[in-house]
Amino acid sequence: MTNADAIAGVELSEAAVRRVAAILASEASGSAVRVGVDGGGCSGFQYAFAVEAAPGAEDLLIERDGARVVIDKVSLGLLEGARIDFVDDLKGQSFRIDNPNAASSCGCGTSFSI
Repeated sequence: MTNADAIAGVELSEAAVRRVAAILASEASGSAVRVGVDGGGCSGFQYAFAVEAAPGAEDLLIERDGARVVIDKVSLGLLEGARIDFVDDLKGQSFRIDNPNAASSCGCGTSFSI
């Protein structure tokens, strides 16, 4: 497991750090939010978020101000240079990823193609 503020240029906004820390406050010590990329969605790939009890040995870890985010190495290749944000607006609350590797994305913001 690698620990860094930003891994391969993956950045967490202050809003994302606060939201991840709030989510983890009610979870067991050592838990982390996993951010990944899965095949599927309407554009070919989709972002996935889950709470993990503990990061795996091969996971890469971003840890800051009570927030712990893990990314597997395969997903990291598709997220290089991305910025993870948390938005609370009239449409609702959600994590949003600004991914420079995405050639296009669908209207939902959770699916993309490269």
